Amino acid sequence: MLDSDEKSEQTASPRSAIATTHWSVVLLAGKEDSPQSAEALERLCRAYWYPLYVYIRRRGHGVEDAQDLTQQFFAHLLQKGGLRSANPGRGRFRTFLLHAIEHFLINEWKRAHRLKRGGGAQCLSLDADDAEQRYLQEPVATLTPERAYEKRWAMTLLEQVLTALRQEYAEAGNRRVFEELTDLLWGKDTWISYAQIGERLGMNEGAVRGAMHRLRERYRERLRAEVAHSVADPREVDDELRYLVAAVGQMD
Repeated sequence: MLDSDEKSEQTASPRSAIATTHWSVVLLAGKEDSPQSAEALERLCRAYWYPLYVYIRRRGHGVEDAQDLTQQFFAHLLQKGGLRSANPGRGRFRTFLLHAIEHFLINEWKRAHRLKRGGGAQCLSLDADDAEQRYLQEPVATLTPERAYEKRWAMTLLEQVLTALRQEYAEAGNRRVFEELTDLLWGKDTWISYAQIGERLGMNEGAVRGAMHRLRERYRERLRAEVAHSVADPREVDDELRYLVAAVGQMD
């Protein structure tokens, strides 16, 4: 049973967060032929490939073409030459990816399509069936492809933060605390009270309120850190946060 004091939901150190920015991963992978830089870039692509799939589908490509295009784009990007246009000074990481996929669809697809799939390049193994199932659950397609991409990018970023926070709490032995409080983290109305949550966790009401406060604080810290990874200048973090919040709130 969990204790009712702060020890019951202590979390891992903030140092467990990713130490490098998205831009540093991209730039390093573009300059060095090292397994470490390639692996870091592949992890980044795995985290943020779905918004690009949504963009391709909203551009009117069918299911099979969209799956193939997404795979080929990342095969192209994961090559050293595919990163030569990367420049943090030109904007934010999400904007770089959007421009990169636009360029690829216009200028690279015909050439890439003539090659054997993968073409000898490193290629991500993505769950294409899952991608389309997720896409079919997207709201009615009234947003432009660009707006749909931005919204899904924002949602993906929030999901990445939540996944990392869930792992952090689980590693500290506090998975149940996290799962019980997650809905409250989003500010949702809930029929269950802090006292009732406390009964399920073996904590008093005051301890639950304290745990909720610390969870929200930690979520904000991780969210800012993730956004900071995607911008070149720390002064852009607040603007990017406001932009992403607005993107999530866009009505389809």
